[in-house]
Amino acid sequence: MYSWRFTNWASLLLLGLALSFFFFRNPPRPPQNTAEETPKSIYDFTVKDIRGNSVPLRSYKGKVVLVVNVASKCGLTQSNYKELNMLYEKYRDQGFEILAFPCNQFGWQEPGTNEEIQETACTMFKAEFPIFEKIEVNGENAAPLFKFLKSEKGGLLGDGIKWNFTKFLVNKEGKVVQRYAPTTSPLEIEV
Repeated sequence: MYSWRFTNWASLLLLGLALSFFFFRNPPRPPQNTAEETPKSIYDFTVKDIRGNSVPLRSYKGKVVLVVNVASKCGLTQSNYKELNMLYEKYRDQGFEILAFPCNQFGWQEPGTNEEIQETACTMFKAEFPIFEKIEVNGENAAPLFKFLKSEKGGLLGDGIKWNFTKFLVNKEGKVVQRYAPTTSPLEIEV
């Protein structure tokens, strides 16, 4: 009988120690206010430029922005870079920005490193607009910015981005106002 009480007492002590260890190691978290965490505009995001520097998108506040997923070895590359350059040259002094995000998810058409992508975009395609680090735009590892863009403006057959050079037009308040298919010419956006 004595050993039974000792066993129960020891079991309770061990259970108490285990629970204490669990709660000290993993303290309960206070409820999170999801309203504060839900992005309201692109200004709620910070991204990395092609050199790995953090860029808060609020630095583009008050500008019209065209966000594009780009690739250097796509059949749409030559025409898109040419027309994006034309738009940028024409409107950048009027508060227009193009933010290019290289992506290798479609036919492995952006296989290079960030350094190689920068060299190609700036030398071969003469891009003067900002180029950011290579990201994913679909799937579990999609960049938070692109998750937001897709949630704001879905595509024709679902929200997923279908190919390189999908374009999102963002107004001066950071809100997505239009989404354009990869085959939409950048100059058609000007109209």
